[in-house]
Amino acid sequence: MDEKLNAEGEVAVARLAMDSGDLAHALNHIGNAVATAPSLPDVHEAIAEFVARTGGPDEALRHFDLSQGAYIGTAAFYAHVLAMAGEWDQAVGLLFDVAASEPERPWLDVAWLGRPDLAGLVDPEALGIAAVRLAPRIDGLVGEGSWVPALTLVRGVVGQHSGNAALLWQASMFIRRFGAFDEAVEWAARSFALEPSHQAAITEGYALLAAGRTDAALETFIAETRRTPENTALYLDISDIYARTGRNEEALEWAERVLAVEPGDQKALATVHGLHFAMDNRVDHLVTLAEEMAERPYSGVVLARYCDDQPWLDRVDRANEALTNVVVQLLEQQAPSPEVELTTSVSGLEPPSSLLAMHSVFPAAEVTFDAAPEPDLREPVEPVTHRVWRYDGMTAIPAVPPPSPEASEAVQRLVAPYWNSPPEAYDRAVALATIDPRDLLGVLVHPPAFPDTELGAHLRTTLPHMWIRGVQVWACLGLAHHRADEPWATSTRREILTDLLNGPEDWVTEAAAFALVVTTWIDPSARSDAGRAVVLRMFAAAKARNTRVVTILGSLCRLTLLLPGLPDEVVDLARSLITQDD
Repeated sequence: MDEKLNAEGEVAVARLAMDSGDLAHALNHIGNAVATAPSLPDVHEAIAEFVARTGGPDEALRHFDLSQGAYIGTAAFYAHVLAMAGEWDQAVGLLFDVAASEPERPWLDVAWLGRPDLAGLVDPEALGIAAVRLAPRIDGLVGEGSWVPALTLVRGVVGQHSGNAALLWQASMFIRRFGAFDEAVEWAARSFALEPSHQAAITEGYALLAAGRTDAALETFIAETRRTPENTALYLDISDIYARTGRNEEALEWAERVLAVEPGDQKALATVHGLHFAMDNRVDHLVTLAEEMAERPYSGVVLARYCDDQPWLDRVDRANEALTNVVVQLLEQQAPSPEVELTTSVSGLEPPSSLLAMHSVFPAAEVTFDAAPEPDLREPVEPVTHRVWRYDGMTAIPAVPPPSPEASEAVQRLVAPYWNSPPEAYDRAVALATIDPRDLLGVLVHPPAFPDTELGAHLRTTLPHMWIRGVQVWACLGLAHHRADEPWATSTRREILTDLLNGPEDWVTEAAAFALVVTTWIDPSARSDAGRAVVLRMFAAAKARNTRVVTILGSLCRLTLLLPGLPDEVVDLARSLITQDD
């Protein structure tokens, strides 16, 4: 409704300007109206009035100056006037370009684009080029009714020019976005039969892929490599298809074919590293990608792909505490509230941050722990100087004061329980590099409130523990940046992070371990020392698991497996412990 009112307001001002003879002013306001409500009838009536005032479409076109580019509404306005002038190729091409710029808007829902004779008025070459430019932008929007005129036009032009090979593969690219896979395959295949071209073969292959006919797509692509062996980019497409369908050995073979011809091909090199990781799950391949990112940007693309949806590689790992499960189940029935009175008991002492998460949504909850089995999780596994929790009996109490409001706000702005890759998380955390470590320690046990954002609301009402864990992760990453110029072995950041790692068993332990793992990726000089600290902490957790539950053991094992250069026996142990933990 607001868009309609705003557009009508712009039209009213444009009409006043036309009445006073100020056509330039009127043109600007009509352009604003088109941008606001592209398909509103009143807007198109104003366009017709403008054309009439100027003396017709040809004269109206002279009032536009698109030499330095144009506001999107003005460009669409110009396309409509071109259509009125019978300049169909330019009109369709420009309006398609406008739709490609903002594909979620109904730019194409206009009467002239749906006229039944338009298919016979548009040059097939011009339409094919326009359709190819628009096609990549409409994925995910195929259900919108405003696209129907464009789809109808493309089908109509293909019907009238069914022997035009270029148009057929171009139209195939366009129509497959609408789920018309059979047509897309047929048009591309017909194009190749008429005029064998690399574009037609590729288009047919991707139409088959979109239709879910993966093996047929591979056959098409492989046949094309025999016809045009110089197109090594297609080898990587084939490799990618094999990889995405779990056939990593075939994928590796095709990527290595590229390197046999072009040893320095950055995409092939990155692909090979990624595939080796997929095959042996050794993180060293991902670390190599991270190290190559600066000189080979595609390595970052592959790294993000293999980090996707992997705990600690692109997100905080899950929490396993009984208290966490209680809160999640309660939130399915009850909104967060300070009024909810919850009393529960847990057989064994759990990490204090799990209670911190519970109190973030149900502050009146009362929890009692029946016992603290040995080895006592309240005690550090090594002597430490920096600790954030102390205990009064079974009750955990923050051992550090709250952070400054400025530090708390800085962390709150940054926190999300996910990232693209460990190096990307490290880079984002540089925003916390100048914050006093005492404040970051305070954040760990005095977390900022849930932010007033969509993410904050979602976590507060469903997974509050992920907010707490996210806060702790980013605070520790901030600590990893503290005085980064100090040599690792004698640095403050090493002292604090290893103390947090070895302090009372908690989610903070995991957060510190993650920061140390990321440090091993970023700083080779710290690799041996930081990695050894994480491995020893996993050993301590595994030993403790012999006599009691260790809720963070699986997570510590997954973190350990992210250390580069890990000995085989440690890898085997970590994987075995994960299996047992699951």
